[in-house]
Amino acid sequence: MSTPHQQAREALGLRLRELRQDGRLPQRRLATLAGWHESKVSKIEHGKQTPSEDDIRTWCRLVGAEEHVPDLIATVRNISSAYMEWRREWRAGAHRRQQTIAAQEAETRLFRVFEPIVIPGLLQTREYAEQRFRDNIAFHGTGGDVTDAVNARMERQEILRRGDRDRRFHMVMCEVALTIGLADDDVLVEQLERLLTLSILPRLSLGIIPTRVRHRRAPNHGFWVFDERLVLVDTAAAELAITQPREIAVYLQEFEYLASSAVYGAAARDLITAAIRTLRAS
Repeated sequence: MSTPHQQAREALGLRLRELRQDGRLPQRRLATLAGWHESKVSKIEHGKQTPSEDDIRTWCRLVGAEEHVPDLIATVRNISSAYMEWRREWRAGAHRRQQTIAAQEAETRLFRVFEPIVIPGLLQTREYAEQRFRDNIAFHGTGGDVTDAVNARMERQEILRRGDRDRRFHMVMCEVALTIGLADDDVLVEQLERLLTLSILPRLSLGIIPTRVRHRRAPNHGFWVFDERLVLVDTAAAELAITQPREIAVYLQEFEYLASSAVYGAAARDLITAAIRTLRAS
């Protein structure tokens, strides 16, 4: 399965191919006019190579689509700069990442969060967060500032209760997140009890997608949408920051599809309570 980074490159290639076809210019002719190797056009269109900004300008000039240059260059810059290696981020200190996210959250009025198997960070207990940070630091092979990172995450959670009264949180997770062994059973039970408490907050809409419900979309990976200006997507190797309006629109639609499969209110609390009973009986 391709990463979000690769998907973004493929989407750019598809857009450039559409512009070339609209301009009725064959691949080989475009390469000849641009002074490129003939395989370059194919590699760009299939997402195998990221074009440079000069490539974009040349492409659009030759196919008669120069009005698209600013948007396409913004896409290239996003692809080049938004792919942030996790290992480098963890090396700088997990707590620093929490501070960076907090700055983004302070500017956000509507949060749309989807996590398939992990309790969202803003809802985590201290013990659950500690186990997640320890596991992540071990995986990436970096030094750990676990206590500082956990404290920073706990500070981030103040946004749930304080600040702008118009701020809203819509968070969706899959039912498996309630019982999957990403933490010890006693830690999970405490975490689920906290979810029950938080679920009645007026500004939080907490949805859970039951495992056996008909899913309109496959829950591929977690992502956070900050208003309609930024999407953060987690992969195993990196975090992808998406800022292009067209791509953000795709994630907004994805979120709506996922959220439509979720249950809320009393039905969500029933799933949480059932998960607590399962964990206590194990």
